[in-house]
Amino acid sequence: MSTKADSAKKAAEKEAQNWGPVVTESPIPVTILTGFLGAGKTTLLNRILKENHGEKIAVIENEFGEEGVDNEILADTKEQIVEMNNGCICCTVRGDLIRILNNLYKRRAKGELKFDRVMIETTGMADPAPVAQTFFADEKVNERYLLDAVITVVDAKHGVKQLQEFTEAQQQAAFADRLLVSKTDQTSEEETQKLMERLRKFNVRAPINKVHFGETPIKELLDIRGFNLNAILEIQPDFLTNDDHEHHDEVHSFYIRTDRALDVRKVDRYISSLINLYGEQMLRYKGILNIKGEPRRVVFQGVHMMAGFDFASEWKEDQKRESTVVFIGRKLPEALFRELFEDCYATEATPEDVKAYAAGSTT
Repeated sequence: MSTKADSAKKAAEKEAQNWGPVVTESPIPVTILTGFLGAGKTTLLNRILKENHGEKIAVIENEFGEEGVDNEILADTKEQIVEMNNGCICCTVRGDLIRILNNLYKRRAKGELKFDRVMIETTGMADPAPVAQTFFADEKVNERYLLDAVITVVDAKHGVKQLQEFTEAQQQAAFADRLLVSKTDQTSEEETQKLMERLRKFNVRAPINKVHFGETPIKELLDIRGFNLNAILEIQPDFLTNDDHEHHDEVHSFYIRTDRALDVRKVDRYISSLINLYGEQMLRYKGILNIKGEPRRVVFQGVHMMAGFDFASEWKEDQKRESTVVFIGRKLPEALFRELFEDCYATEATPEDVKAYAAGSTT
């Protein structure tokens, strides 16, 4: 009886005729990292990439909307990052996912890239089931890759409400092989336990652990062989054939980009005003900011009523200094957001202003 390893070996030998030496005979392990908007997926991914585990990881990054910033947030790592924008990975760009996976494999076989595993970070609006389908629906992907696990991050502060309002959040929780509850420092133990009990109703088989700023043992995330197709088929018998997937039509995204320097104090007032007016509708907002008087890139992130920023690497001499902010929400007045943003441009700002704001950077 032919095993998956045998199939992968035959495929690799056939591929070698066209693509040079084969790096390995074993399928490449893949982890799907999912979770609703703002749950902390990118924070966890950054933690994994910077951990001293001795492995090279290829990252496939997907964002909801035509412009993404997570690739910039991950830019300080040395991993191979492929960004997929302008669509949900579980529907409109799934063909791109197959193409990218196969292209990564071919480049690896030719010696152009070196990586030991792949991590796919889905958009916060993704249903992970169709993403996982890809590893069984496409013959080459099935031979070359092994789906190791689906890891879902859930926001302790907003998770209960998201599970009530969004089918995507429910699907992410139900499909997980590991459930990680983030931001528990912002909730009481009673609130956290209420969320964990709700998660157990969606998924009785996945371990649930708390995670703080992405700090969780690597051994609980990689090579756990948590994905069990038979178990999934018991829960969702049409898993391999069901292509039905819908998003909330009222959720949309837009971005604002400028090469003019910003004043950190004006940005603070801008975001505070938006939160006061539309905080409950703002599911996720994030960006890279070019602040006048600050040599470093400023990473800005927010979820609903909570926002803040941190410093990233310095702008390179040959790098274009520009700001990009992405908003994802329900029925947001895009024209008003753009009009108010005009007040964020810098006139005179000093490094002291930036340092003072960083000391209390939570809005």
